[in-house]
Amino acid sequence: MGQQVPGIQDVTVGSGEVALLEEWQQGGKWFSYEGHAIFSRMAGRGEPLVLMHGFPTASWDWSRIWPMLVQSHNVLALDMLGFGFSDKPRGHAYSIEDQADLMQGLLEGLGLGSVHIFAHDYGCSVAQELLAREQEGVLPFQIASVCFLNGALFPEVHNPLMIQKLLSSPLGGLLSRALTRRSFERSFLKLFGSKHLPSQQDMDNFWYLLTYNNGRGILHHLIQFMEERRCHRHRWVSALQNARQPMRLISGTADPVSGAAMAQRYQEMIPDADVVQLRSVGHYPHFESPWEVFGAYREFRKRR
Repeated sequence: MGQQVPGIQDVTVGSGEVALLEEWQQGGKWFSYEGHAIFSRMAGRGEPLVLMHGFPTASWDWSRIWPMLVQSHNVLALDMLGFGFSDKPRGHAYSIEDQADLMQGLLEGLGLGSVHIFAHDYGCSVAQELLAREQEGVLPFQIASVCFLNGALFPEVHNPLMIQKLLSSPLGGLLSRALTRRSFERSFLKLFGSKHLPSQQDMDNFWYLLTYNNGRGILHHLIQFMEERRCHRHRWVSALQNARQPMRLISGTADPVSGAAMAQRYQEMIPDADVVQLRSVGHYPHFESPWEVFGAYREFRKRR
């Protein structure tokens, strides 16, 4: 189902191994969800660990921490509908609830009784919806633990970039189709800590995944999740406050969108909040500083 990635170069990862975007694609499989092809990867051994990516990127975000995680977990990652190597249907009513249905259906189909969740950005909202469903008794599996990375868990302290505001406005459709590599790069680089900027090759890969299957044409539909977060704030924040499983927030505090202010709000709102703050790290901690994130995640799991 997937098309091959032409001419993508190596990316040296923090573990000393090399992950090619082409190899990332070739190491995955596609499955069908409501007639759409969804890209996924699974590897490792141990307890099931589900990785959920952010907007506007894809599961490849996890490539630098993947080699460490698969040593002790059975790791599953996918590109959600509209992202990365998965289908990007025009006119689809993209929503967090729909992505949660996708995740729930896949995990139920795999027959998993319990999973750990590691979520970033957009994926954090999907995880919150799954937590809410578990608390309502309608989830067919248990969530053993949740670790969040720089997600807009509390919309009142979310500080979107100007391009995100424009994409979610009535002009979003025009901006989405007219988005250039230069304008994307100018905005996207603002999300990273100054000491951890992506290379030009990294930017090539992020842009390739964004534009794959005409991805530019649906960005204004995908970004409506910002309004969903406001509409479902009570449901999704309550899911955090009522959670019975261990939770941790790992926060790159140099993130201008959901960094230090979000971590502070988490500490104010969540009982016995477990927060690890990474200085000089931006919105993509697992890509910018994978060993720091892996160390924080490993310590979190050992404390259970």
